[in-house]
This record gives sequence, structure tokens and C-alpha cells, in this order.
Amino acid sequence: MESDAIQQVRRFNRLVTRRNGALDQSFLGRGRPLGEARVIFEAGRAGAEVRALRAALGLDSGYVSRLLRSLSAQGLIALTKPSGDARVRHIVLTAKGRGELAAYERLSNEQAQAMLAPLAASERQRLLAAMAEVERLLRAGAVVVQRESPTSPDAQLCLAEYFAELATRFELGFDPGKGGEVSEAEMTPPAGWFFLARLDGRPVGCGALRRLGGSVGEVKRMWTAPDARGLGVAKRVLTTIEATAREAGLTTLRLDTNRTLKEAQALYRKLGFVEIERYGDNPYADHWFEKRL
Repeated sequence: MESDAIQQVRRFNRLVTRRNGALDQSFLGRGRPLGEARVIFEAGRAGAEVRALRAALGLDSGYVSRLLRSLSAQGLIALTKPSGDARVRHIVLTAKGRGELAAYERLSNEQAQAMLAPLAASERQRLLAAMAEVERLLRAGAVVVQRESPTSPDAQLCLAEYFAELATRFELGFDPGKGGEVSEAEMTPPAGWFFLARLDGRPVGCGALRRLGGSVGEVKRMWTAPDARGLGVAKRVLTTIEATAREAGLTTLRLDTNRTLKEAQALYRKLGFVEIERYGDNPYADHWFEKRL
């Protein structure tokens, strides 16, 4: 990567950490560093599971434990085990903690206003648009696509959401038992593979590859969570599927899709798939695509 690009990123990071007070030992003047303040914010008024909190913040378990011990000693949080499973811990804000959250919300708003106030209206709009684009691209870069067992809880969650969405979008609904059914065995090596996309530890998309016979593979179960669309999740999943297909010696990929899924058709064409004649008996399919690898 070019040295100028790396230096630009480093300058940006230094500026942001200085302007938002990340280096202060007393973030926003409340007597605790940013790490503890962020845990209070992430816990919010509804609380949070510790594992989800750790994934969302990208912190190791030891550091999170130290943060939680400190906040507990300050009387700001309480730890519970609502599921009865000792491995699952949930944090909730105490009354004092909720007061701190309200103070942080107010001070954070004032900090943002102070950052925008010196700028002219046109400059504020440019800054806000740039911030939105940076946020989108950083989130896109944080998406991780990995092979996953189709039987894992996160995989089952994504598949359930996928089926539910198709049931609402297809004109005649959707029955997974009729719509080109793919068994778990067909998404497990060597017959096939299942892929999961995660953002900050949360599942936000999936896709599968199964062998059709010979050197032909088929892409199935492509789905992206609504709040992660626009981040290139489907493209990342599909390119990972293509790489896996090549490694497995497949030379052709095929897929089918319903006419209501216009955005999916546009993505397939953009990535080099071309429309072909019907090749399967999926009753929900209206378009069939193929790509030579």
C-alpha cells in the first residue's frame, strides 16, 4: 500500500483522537477514561450481554473484565446471569449509572455542537457528508466473511431471516421446502460450504456454495441484514464463494433468483454473471445466471 495513504490514515486518527477527547483520563470531565464511558453508553438503558459488548467494542476479555470491575466498584453497573448459564453474563446500569449515561449524552451533544459551530453552513454539510462516508466505509471494512457450519446458531439465525424476507417479498410467498431446497449436508464440505458475514461480531449476511456435479457449483442462500445493506456484504460473500470454488477445482458457478430481487440481479451482472436458460426446477426462480471462473 502507498506510503501517502498510510500517512493520511495516521494523521486522521491522530486528529480524531485529539478532538473527541479519547486521550483524556477524564473523558468529558466525568472522572473516568473513554473506555469506561463507552461501556456505559453501549449498555444503555436496556443493558447488554457481556459477550456482545466485547465483540461490539473489539476488546479482549481481560480488558473488558477490568472495565466492568471498575464500573461495578463505582456503583454504575450490576452483573446478572439471566439465562442461568454461568457463561452468559448481562450488565445493566444502576440508577447512578443511568444518571451518568444521561450526563454523557448531554455532554456528547455539546461536544458535537462545539465542533460544528465554528463552520459555515456549507462547511458543516461537507463535514457531515464526509463523516457519513467515512463511517460507511469503515463499517464496510470491518465486515469479516468466514466459513461456518450451517448448523451454528448464527447461521440458523441468518437462514431464518432469509426465509422470512423471501416470504414477504415473493408475490406468492416462500416455502423453503419447495424453493430449491438445500440440505445442511449440501452446505458442509466436501459437498458444499456455508459462509457467514459478521460486523463487530454480529451476523449480518450469509451465502452458500454446493456442488452440482462435475466442475459446476451453485450459489445459494445469499442474504444481507437490512441494516447492513450498502456496505458491500453480499459482494464480499460472493467473492469469497468464488475463491472457494476455484480452490475446490470448480470452473463454473450458477445461481437462480426471483424477479422481485432486482438488487441481487444487478449485483450478479456487475460481478460478471451472465443470464442463461433455466437449469433447475426451483419454482420461485425467474432468472438463471452463470459465471465461468
